[in-house]
Amino acid sequence: MIPVLGYVGQKVAVLGLGRSGLATARALEAGGAEALCWDDSVEARERAEAEGFTIHDLHKAGAFDGVACLVVSPGIPHLYPEPNKVIALAWDAGVPVDNDIGLFFRSLGQGDWMEHDTPPRVIAVTGSNGKSTTSALIHHIFEENSTPCQLAGNIGRGVLDIEPPEEGEVIVLELSSYQTDLARALTPDVAVFTNLSPDHLDRHGGMGGYFAAKRRLFAEGGPDRAVIGVDEKEGRYLANQLVESPDDLRLIRVSSGQKLGGPGWNVFARKGFLSEYRKGKQTASIDLRDMDGLPGAHNHQNACAAYAAARALNLSPKSIEAALRSFKGLPHRSQLVRELNGVRYVNDSKATNVDAAAKALQAFPRIRWIAGGLGKDGGVEDLKPFLGSVSKAYLIGFSARDFALQIGDTPYEICETMDVAVAKAAHEAEEGETVLLAPAAASFDQFPNFEKRGEAFAAEVEKLS
Repeated sequence: MIPVLGYVGQKVAVLGLGRSGLATARALEAGGAEALCWDDSVEARERAEAEGFTIHDLHKAGAFDGVACLVVSPGIPHLYPEPNKVIALAWDAGVPVDNDIGLFFRSLGQGDWMEHDTPPRVIAVTGSNGKSTTSALIHHIFEENSTPCQLAGNIGRGVLDIEPPEEGEVIVLELSSYQTDLARALTPDVAVFTNLSPDHLDRHGGMGGYFAAKRRLFAEGGPDRAVIGVDEKEGRYLANQLVESPDDLRLIRVSSGQKLGGPGWNVFARKGFLSEYRKGKQTASIDLRDMDGLPGAHNHQNACAAYAAARALNLSPKSIEAALRSFKGLPHRSQLVRELNGVRYVNDSKATNVDAAAKALQAFPRIRWIAGGLGKDGGVEDLKPFLGSVSKAYLIGFSARDFALQIGDTPYEICETMDVAVAKAAHEAEEGETVLLAPAAASFDQFPNFEKRGEAFAAEVEKLS
């Protein structure tokens, strides 16, 4: 646990008592504060009360009297589409609102931090797609190179739930826009921006607000070194905002598909090869084509970002390459579940939006595509340019019929459920094809989350003979 510092003897309100909320309450009390806890769920309040925390109704008049700060869990809206009522009450009372990420950065560099000969360092990763794989890959690289490392944030453990870092340790944080938007302190040593595509727009009041939430990771104190994906205009803009000269080596630009030039520090992948250039000279080249844990251009972008973050902390290209080769990938993200009778079955249940699905569809040459669920705004109309490799689509869930009208001339079948889709795709698949689950939709019509949807796919694949 990372004890929260700066609130000794003070009352701090905690709104939302899920994983991060309870971890925050524990860390606050470990640092000498009194946590006043609230959740609209009776069950959540009972769990907190069973741990001995004070339950404090934050809706009541005077609830914020004597309160130093309100700490909010990431799933609770604080501005758009409407601020949570408790947050609005905190505003009215003049009480600062923060989240566990802000408390983490506020507390981490204090206490025994400066007693280390080699201080621990923090790598924070944000972006629309690929941030989980990139974060896990960075963690894997350092572990494979015998560097103590912890993975937390939007993946793994809550940030305040990790162990106090030891000498020379690296902490890798995956941070969502919900987390970066509200944190009052964001001071990683290395900050990574993978890419940007439309997502969570209702929560951020549109694309501009969404990008602004991501940008805060590079503005609130600023990292010592930034790794920026420049394949979208927002990334190019952000990269330009951070440099003071063309050869500024505090920035590492990353791309998948284009060769990057100039006198700065660049890492890019083209035709399956990762290249590093610094000051106009090539310093490394890695063949990514036979790495089963990193298939497709989108994973090559993840590899470039992870490589750049590791290079920023002085790991050698050769040691990074060895770790890339041993990476097995994350569940539900271009995960090879099985190969049977010459057909590969790939689980990319995390492809919940059009951009992520497009990247998955470009990773394999001949595809039987399982898609559908609870469609997002615009459906899958924008996927038409990426369907050339699809032999047939097998559509499931609430939006199956809507998707059927949006995929042009691509052959399709309405399957409704996962078991039917897998069975039909497997029956019709030919040797050399890939049965790909890349839903381009949320899971909540049939499954509680994308993980359960991916597990259902994998379970059906394992039944095949």
